[in-house]
Amino acid sequence: MENLLVINSLDNVGNAIEDIKAGQEAAYLMEQKKYVLKAKDDVPFGFKMAICDIYKGQDILKYGEPIGKACKDIRKGQLVHVHNLEGKRGRGDAYQDQ
Repeated sequence: MENLLVINSLDNVGNAIEDIKAGQEAAYLMEQKKYVLKAKDDVPFGFKMAICDIYKGQDILKYGEPIGKACKDIRKGQLVHVHNLEGKRGRGDAYQDQ
């Protein structure tokens, strides 16, 4: 059964649709194919998990759109949140794409 929601084939994160514990399998469907990975961290309901390796400075893509940049390397299966994601939306400072 799927416990991650991935909307767009460009996405590099999925949203947990239930709590996922470290070591547990995480699964999602994309274009009628099932993908399975192992969670490296606890990922609470509604939070994001990397579905592939994401490198420092790389865009975090959700719904096919960039929502921020990785501020450090993020491994497949890790929680993606404020500790490793620098948001792009709603910022009032001088954030610029490099």
